[in-house]
Amino acid sequence: MKSFRIVLGAVLVLCLVVPAAVNAAEPETQWRQRLSSGDEVAQSDITEEVRFGREVAARIIGRYGLYDNAGLNRYVNLMGNVLTMSTNRPELEFHFAILNTDEINAYAAPGGYIFVTRGALLKMRDEAELAGVLAHEIGHVVEKHVVRELNIQGSEDSSAYSAASNLARVIGGSTDAARAAFTQAIDQAMDILFKNGYKREDETQADRDSVMFCAMSGYDPTGLLHYFERIKSAKGKQTEVLDKTHPSYEARMAWLNETITKEGLDTGNYKDFKDRFTEAVKQLK
Repeated sequence: MKSFRIVLGAVLVLCLVVPAAVNAAEPETQWRQRLSSGDEVAQSDITEEVRFGREVAARIIGRYGLYDNAGLNRYVNLMGNVLTMSTNRPELEFHFAILNTDEINAYAAPGGYIFVTRGALLKMRDEAELAGVLAHEIGHVVEKHVVRELNIQGSEDSSAYSAASNLARVIGGSTDAARAAFTQAIDQAMDILFKNGYKREDETQADRDSVMFCAMSGYDPTGLLHYFERIKSAKGKQTEVLDKTHPSYEARMAWLNETITKEGLDTGNYKDFKDRFTEAVKQLK
């Protein structure tokens, strides 16, 4: 985890990546208000979300390892943090990293830990496609899909805890039962990411959020759509987890197009930064 923290702790020079502002059919402030609930969250809940997410992130890293390229990891972090500026979760510090696998996928752990695989990057053609994938994962974090599914929350209540709630007591507990409960909750989160998938409505919401986060950041909101069009024909081990845990590409492409049309997004006004992306990933293997 030390190298992970070093990479993700790099100073972000946002001026290098922030796209030019683009006028949209609807004011950005109204878009932002609709992107997630904006509910006030107790500090104890935020602390447990981040702590829980850090453990899930460690499991993901343990599964694949990190891709050792400081420049490319910094580039992905710059892009990701630009996208997070359009969210309404300023209490989180987002972190981005590349997983060293040729599998085609991306993952989000609660608390703001976002991963994209080396295999996924190799399938992308421009920065808008990468932005679309990262923004989808950011959507899962912003909407607290795993947090709500597993009822992850902090608590100062002294009452008994369940296997997937009141993790402040679970993590701090010294009994075998406490440790078992915490492990069970982590296992459930990993099952969502690698076996069972998110609820269909959660995937729909994350895809729709992706369109809006990209548009507000100046990226072509059709990036994720173009990415799906390319990888939907890929079959085999590279897409095994992705195909198993997500709705069909046809369904996802339909609701992406629906969101673009509904929001009145003139995709010709946005950027894909293809040359910049090509330069950044040219050493990727």
